[in-house]
Amino acid sequence: MSNPIELLLSEMGTSKMSPSAYDVAWLARLNDVLPEIGNPALSWLGENQLEDGSWGSRAPVYYHDRVISTLSAMIALSRRGRRSHDKAQVDKGLMALEQITSNATKGLMADPNGATIGFELIVPTLVTEAERLGIIKQQGERILGRLQQLRKVKLRKMVGYKINRNVTMAFSAEMAGIDNQDLLDIENLQESNGSVGHSPSATAYFVKYVREGDEKAIKYLKSVLSPDGAVPNLYPFEVYEIAWMIWNLALTENVGNRKEHYFGKALDYLQATWNPEKGIALSSGFSVPDGDNTCIIFELLSRFGRKANINGLLAFEEKEHFRCYDLEADLSSSVNIHALGALHSAGFESNHPSVQKVIRFVDGRQTPHGYWFDKWHISPYYTTSHAIILGSLVSADFVNKAMSWMLNTQRPDGSWGFYIPTVEETAYCIQALSILKKQGKKIPSDIIVKGVRWIQKHQDNPFELFWIGKGLYGGELIIRSVILSALLLAEEIVKK
Repeated sequence: MSNPIELLLSEMGTSKMSPSAYDVAWLARLNDVLPEIGNPALSWLGENQLEDGSWGSRAPVYYHDRVISTLSAMIALSRRGRRSHDKAQVDKGLMALEQITSNATKGLMADPNGATIGFELIVPTLVTEAERLGIIKQQGERILGRLQQLRKVKLRKMVGYKINRNVTMAFSAEMAGIDNQDLLDIENLQESNGSVGHSPSATAYFVKYVREGDEKAIKYLKSVLSPDGAVPNLYPFEVYEIAWMIWNLALTENVGNRKEHYFGKALDYLQATWNPEKGIALSSGFSVPDGDNTCIIFELLSRFGRKANINGLLAFEEKEHFRCYDLEADLSSSVNIHALGALHSAGFESNHPSVQKVIRFVDGRQTPHGYWFDKWHISPYYTTSHAIILGSLVSADFVNKAMSWMLNTQRPDGSWGFYIPTVEETAYCIQALSILKKQGKKIPSDIIVKGVRWIQKHQDNPFELFWIGKGLYGGELIIRSVILSALLLAEEIVKK
């Protein structure tokens, strides 16, 4: 199989994701009751402490990711506490935590995209536990800061609700800890695959503290555990993986008249999973539909001539924007950018009130420099690339400013990167600029060529983790689809 598109698509739907130190640490707590799960996880933690003593994504440094991963790992190692090596690693982790939290304005408050998922709910619980274990003392107040107030705001929205599989907080169910399990609707918490929120960490919490020995939950944990002890942040997420891969690859002319050949079966799956009134979730077995997958998948189904009831899309429309989830605390730029693509594919003209509303929302969140931050990805190049591609469909004025920022921030070696030069971010820029050039914009070809050459030199290196879950993660096949799409688009430009 030499066709690069077919080669990549042969893996589609397998839910490939990077390991999550935060989630591994929760499984490591099971070593006393389920050593076949806990011991490999403990070994992984021991082998994957970073040079500065923390755990989490190596680079770029994202403080929320480092704090939640390091706290979780230290608790797991302290609970075992049988080896001097464990204590040494905890002590080193404490030094790293002290460094991270010693100046909040340069640490936690400096993360431009804000907190990782559930941070304001989970970290107070972890801090309380770490203080009980005697791991931390003075760091607790610095870590928490205004988190206690944010936690209260979030929980206030839950008044009258309990956390069950139909609300997004199930993904972060471990936030209940030992003391607040009255927040949980225990009988209705698990998904059909035995998981809690398709989350290894929430499921490990469930097995350890809520329903010890639950066979379905244990079976789920064993299914996600790698031989080396690693687990992902989320599993499975096949709908999300399929949708983003098709969206990226369908930008290219290489797909041509072979759309059904490449994507037919996957589109059948997405169409069958679509709920006509609620949209779609990140996996067929996940109970909570979301606006992001719904927008992307509605666009794809419409573009490829598949039926999808628009009510599923419009279920996420609010007075001034589209939401991602019910009860969400922070709005998402990227969800609204993807709504532009969905509304355009539905035949809504640029002057339609729904389109204009979303344009105003997206325009209002553009920074003075021309880019966007978003709560699902720490690089503004991801959000800005999608804003350019989909904003150009509806003649949005913000596109030109975004294009100028992108052109002006290419590094001398041809790469792009908000923190450090990376293949993923460079690929996003090549996608957007190639499409603009096809539309007749004056994009110098040498900018695209330099970017391609840099990608070709570095694309075999491990990917940086940019996507925001409870920690940072990377969906391997999604990232590879971005890179392949960028290279194919650039090739089409050069040929012309």
